[in-house]
Parts: sequence; C-alpha cells; structure tokens
Amino acid sequence: MTEETTIKVQSPSNHIDYKDVLRLRAHLNPHARMHGQRRTHMSMKDQRAFARSVKRARFMALIPFVSY
Repeated sequence: MTEETTIKVQSPSNHIDYKDVLRLRAHLNPHARMHGQRRTHMSMKDQRAFARSVKRARFMALIPFVSY
C-alpha cells in the first residue's frame, strides 16, 4: 500500500511578516484590533502567526496599539 501525502508549500507571498504594515492593516479594524478567524478565513496556524506579527509590529511602533 502506498500512502499519498500532501505537502503544503508556503510561498513567499503567503508569508506574514511584521514589516509588511499594509498587509497587516488589511486584517485590523478601524480601532486597530485584529479581526477574528472567521472573518479573516485563516487557518489556526496562520492566525497565530498573524497575531505574533501584529504584536511584533506594535512593539516596533509600526502600527498603533489603539486607534481612536
């Protein structure tokens, strides 16, 4: 028996980077809060990576913590 395995290759365009502010802001609401997983349609793994990137960008002052 042979088992077929699928390997998910992450392309560079799929990578979420904390320096890509425009891409991060696309998933933030006007108050600079992250949208939920249902709205972003990301997998759990991608949502965690996105959250880490947003937190890093906030710490580096690339995006605000709160926007009024």
